[in-house]
Amino acid sequence: MSQVIESLQHTHEAPEILLYPRIRKSPFFYCSRRHGVRKYSVYNHHYHPRVYTDPVDEYWALVQGVTLWDVGVERQIEISGPDALAFTQQLVPRNMNKCKVGQCKYVFVTAEDGGIINDPVLLRLREDCFWLSLADSDVLLWCKGIALNSGMDVTIQEVDVAPVQVQGPKAKPVMIDLFGEEVLQIPYYHLMETTLDGIPVVISRTGYTGEIGYEIYVRDATVNAEHVWNRVFEAGRPQGMQVIGPCHMRRIEGAILAFGCDIWYDTNPFEVGMGYDWMVDLRHSEDFIGRAALEKVKAEGPKRKLVGVEIDGPSVGCFTDGSMIDVFPVHSTREERIGQVTSACRSPRLDKNIGYAMVPIDYTELGTELLIDTQSGRQHAVVVPKPFMDPSKDIPKG
Repeated sequence: MSQVIESLQHTHEAPEILLYPRIRKSPFFYCSRRHGVRKYSVYNHHYHPRVYTDPVDEYWALVQGVTLWDVGVERQIEISGPDALAFTQQLVPRNMNKCKVGQCKYVFVTAEDGGIINDPVLLRLREDCFWLSLADSDVLLWCKGIALNSGMDVTIQEVDVAPVQVQGPKAKPVMIDLFGEEVLQIPYYHLMETTLDGIPVVISRTGYTGEIGYEIYVRDATVNAEHVWNRVFEAGRPQGMQVIGPCHMRRIEGAILAFGCDIWYDTNPFEVGMGYDWMVDLRHSEDFIGRAALEKVKAEGPKRKLVGVEIDGPSVGCFTDGSMIDVFPVHSTREERIGQVTSACRSPRLDKNIGYAMVPIDYTELGTELLIDTQSGRQHAVVVPKPFMDPSKDIPKG
């Protein structure tokens, strides 16, 4: 062993992430860095700030105050042209004829086998223009591949647009300060186009929290991002605005899925409990990629499902604190490996360990007892209803 290796102080706790030119930067990258980013992950080939202070501190800032997030990593794929509606309908199982201009929809982009390729928020800006606000996968390439030789008159491109999220019960006063009372007229999952200091933006009544929230999509973001970031933060100061990373404890409470954790290419909508008629709409005649496979799954029933679990014993951590490096193996009470916990945390408000486990259909009944191997060892768990908080989504609609 070389003297250099012997002299290094190795740690198994928190290896650093390398900052260098090869990984892309959000238009808000240098703005958010000024607030003291402590942890990055990589999302859509970009550095993504995850923690600034402490996950529990950031959780309380979100549920009691107002927070600002750099989510410029949610790349915007624009589908435009005379065949934009028909092309978009090919991508998703929802009935796009029910998506009016000015509406947003949570959608699955599905593959031919019914697996979920991405779960973006879709925004319809014009009759012939849609944005897909992406989760973490390469949908631009998927869309371009489908469009190639399709014969459709459609343009697919990643546009220079980047969103920030303003989330929390005090979000409305901040948005009124920036955009006036008109912003309160945006219904849940709708959008409004306006300007901020002459900069064109799109505001949507959406977010990744289960709290009251907005997303501000900044056009020409490479030029305008810093100005908008500073204006939003200054408007938030009187409300005690805090810059935070995505709060996974709150999204787990609210049964909000995380692509790469709870869903992947081999997961279909019925397995995650979202095979609703409106989410996988098999009633209309329009075709979409994966329709035949999903019709078969619906007819036969899924063979496994993502269930809510309460886990007893020591805390399983905050999810973004590095305590859940990998999935937790799930066993039956006969100690047979049957599945895995995909997301878990200690909920500060519920004061219990909660999470999601993908298990065979025979183990999905409420009250089913399970054994889960956490970072602290084997712990008992039970299948419970999800979401853990606000099942009717009254909070974000308020």
